[in-house]
Amino acid sequence: MRMAFFPALVFFLTYPAAVAAASSADAIAPEARLAVAPQTTGTFEITDVRLQGLQRVSAGTVFNLIPFSVGDRIDALGVRTLVRGMFESGFFKDIRVARDRGVLIVTVLERPAIESIEIDGNKAIKTEALLDGLGQQGLKEGEIFKQATLERVGLELERQYVAQGRYGASLETEIEDLPRNRVAIKILIEEGKSSGIHHLNIVGAQSYNEAELLDKLELQHPNLLSFYRNDDKYSKEKLSGDLETLEAYYKDRGYADFDIYSTQVSITPDRQQVYVTIGIEEGAVYTVNEVNLIGELGDVEAHDLEQLLLVQEGQTFSQARITATEERMTIALGNAGFTFATASGVPKINDDDTVDVEFFVNSGKRAYVRRVSFTGNALTQDGVMRREMRQMEGGWASTAQIDLSKVRLQRLGYFKGVDVETPQVAGTDDQIDVNFTVEEQPSGSISATVGFSQGFGLILGGNYQQNNVLGSGNSLGLGLSISNFQKSANFNFFDPYFTVDGISRGFNVFVRRLDFDQRNIARYATDAAGGGVNFGFPIGETQRINFGLNVEWTNITEGAFAAREISDFIAQNGEESLNYKIDLSWSSRTLNRGLFPDRGSSHALAFELAVPGSDLTFYKVTYAGERYFPITNKWTLRLRGEVGFGDGYGSTDRLPFYEHFFAGGFGSVRGFENSTLGPRSTPPEVGGQFFNSRGDPLGGNLKVEASVELIFPLPFVDDNRQFRPALFVDVGNVFQTQCPTVAVNCFGFEPDLLRYSVGFGVTWLTGLGPMTFSISTPFQTEAFDEEERFQFELGRTF
Repeated sequence: MRMAFFPALVFFLTYPAAVAAASSADAIAPEARLAVAPQTTGTFEITDVRLQGLQRVSAGTVFNLIPFSVGDRIDALGVRTLVRGMFESGFFKDIRVARDRGVLIVTVLERPAIESIEIDGNKAIKTEALLDGLGQQGLKEGEIFKQATLERVGLELERQYVAQGRYGASLETEIEDLPRNRVAIKILIEEGKSSGIHHLNIVGAQSYNEAELLDKLELQHPNLLSFYRNDDKYSKEKLSGDLETLEAYYKDRGYADFDIYSTQVSITPDRQQVYVTIGIEEGAVYTVNEVNLIGELGDVEAHDLEQLLLVQEGQTFSQARITATEERMTIALGNAGFTFATASGVPKINDDDTVDVEFFVNSGKRAYVRRVSFTGNALTQDGVMRREMRQMEGGWASTAQIDLSKVRLQRLGYFKGVDVETPQVAGTDDQIDVNFTVEEQPSGSISATVGFSQGFGLILGGNYQQNNVLGSGNSLGLGLSISNFQKSANFNFFDPYFTVDGISRGFNVFVRRLDFDQRNIARYATDAAGGGVNFGFPIGETQRINFGLNVEWTNITEGAFAAREISDFIAQNGEESLNYKIDLSWSSRTLNRGLFPDRGSSHALAFELAVPGSDLTFYKVTYAGERYFPITNKWTLRLRGEVGFGDGYGSTDRLPFYEHFFAGGFGSVRGFENSTLGPRSTPPEVGGQFFNSRGDPLGGNLKVEASVELIFPLPFVDDNRQFRPALFVDVGNVFQTQCPTVAVNCFGFEPDLLRYSVGFGVTWLTGLGPMTFSISTPFQTEAFDEEERFQFELGRTF
């Protein structure tokens, strides 16, 4: 298209292409070239604005960038301002401005858009992390491509690899031009190997042995476990952490003026080995002279804060005590609503080897919670999470209540992780929001079983168990199982908040037939049906009392050549019974998570009574508890114990045999077959010679179990929240305190009769439910033929 410019004033303003490649963030002020027709100079009134060259950028966006409108007057300086503003938007690679009488013509060349970003060769830094970092710098799919930004990001990535000790790392970028003004970016990374520690020494240590100090550091000389620990690989982060560790070691022991005056890091020419030398000056050991509390305390009494002081006159100076005191004061003030409170202890060194410590406290204003919000809960309803809150909206913010709310969410067992943030409300100095972010995990299981077992024959079954039905927080279970051992159907429902006060209600209905002969237990079968309802009452944040009513009908069928204990029981009490049971239990739970806890404890004490009026009158008392002891952030010791006792009363002289406790197998003493420990039945007088004289497992009325587990992170696994490996030692057995006169394989409690096993197990949290694997070796097993077993279980949690 030809344009006639005579006799109009014509001028062009352009930027060089090299300058146009820089964004406004580069702070480059390019020089413009202004060409003006020689006939005249001056200003003109804009009658129209014409845009040329647009592809992706909308005309509305460009008009918003142009600081002039139709009817405005513009001169050469105004054109410079217009072009500079459009370049600062970052959308354009070149801009030309011209005039056709009163029409302002703006011709642009857009920067290309990023179609894709491909990263190859990275292992030390995950691709997701790299893409996230590129996106924060403006390099992501769909954004405008800027070469200067890519170069700057490349240099930063190389610095990150160097900080990890990968001095041989290099980075190359390839830009492929695509149709429709798009580009594909490919980043090729050569990470190289991490440089190893060749020599590490500390210069200036006098009071402590150098080897003792080096042992405290994360960086280590190469050793036998370095291939696993990677503690001989240099990185800047490790060195910085070691310097802090070294400083804390001295300052916690009185060396208040300890100083690290130099840190020298040198690398061999092949960039494979690193030499590190740390120069220190120990100084003298100081004693605390005075401790003072200074600052703005608001309505908090100074005496209350003084009770929190861990630093006292006459003590050897310790920076750890100062830090702990700061934390105690900050927590105490935070619990009182002073969320923005600060406390800092400042040591003032005197000439006589003493230190005065002044704690500067600023309580600030008491903060109130404006809003409590939740994100990440795709399934769990907002109300289910909100009822676990102990920090209320509108109340003053309490650090303890916010932390307790977080712990209560973790204990639900619905979430893999729970995080909380308390940002200050913009424009206020006394309000915060409490924002919870959760990551949901499977809270139930659906399974179908079709199989064949040599012991149980054909096995058919289906089970649905959901602890968070439709995100309501309610629990629902349906089950059906058919095998030679068991034919059963059951239904259960549990509402943890039947009332708003936290009173729970649950009920269950079941019908089953169990042939114990198929499970290595004495020869008999039971048909049973029943149901019950139970209620739970909270008596604190972590304790509950539960009360239940149950009715159960049972019919016993003797097997061929049944044990004499069974025959005598049936002869005395009959085959059929209808029992009414009362359950009363107390529980305390301080575990930090519902699944895979590693802190806290759990205790449960239960009493079951078949009340007078039942065909059989008996009772059972059980206790089960566990406690976790953290060894490090990743290693935990777990102790578990279980004790049970039962007996008859009234017309029933002992606990019915089908109510006996059993031991052995998963959830008990692993390494032994299920339910095989404890007293055994007495073969019948007629035909007994054809059976094992040791009899079949019969269980007992006293059960004792305990286990010790060492929980550790699974090597080479990124997300250990889905796995729970452990080394374990199990001990336990069942006993009979009232052996029948006909019994020959019965025994009461004796410590020498406890059985033991050791092994390794791992639980994997899958979408179908937790699966547990274990391998264990029993000992003190003179009564068993097999000494080592591999066991597997699906749908069981630790």
